[in-house]
Amino acid sequence: QVQLVESGGGLVQDGGSLRLSCTTSGSIFNFNFMGWYRQAPGEQRDFVARIIRDGRIHYADSVKGRFTISRDNAKNTVYLQMNSLKPEDTAVYFCHANAVYEYWGQGTQVTVSS
Repeated sequence: QVQLVESGGGLVQDGGSLRLSCTTSGSIFNFNFMGWYRQAPGEQRDFVARIIRDGRIHYADSVKGRFTISRDNAKNTVYLQMNSLKPEDTAVYFCHANAVYEYWGQGTQVTVSS
């Protein structure tokens, strides 16, 4: 049973930083890619960033230059470093992994106060 466990959310002021972590129960190389989505209240779940098995990285335009996705293979963990946070970044952030099936974490709340 694949599990994705997120941590690192919280409350931060406008312009602040947070780092999210997503640890999988197995090797991250079991997945084609891993990444992050977010969902604000009343909104759809939106793509944020992903890292492909071969190391390629994709970002949503709204976070380019502010967020950085990375991975630690030995720890089976993917990170999302979020800098220059804005109130509009407030959402529940979900870790996502793609293999034969799609897998989701439970979500972690990020709140940016103005």
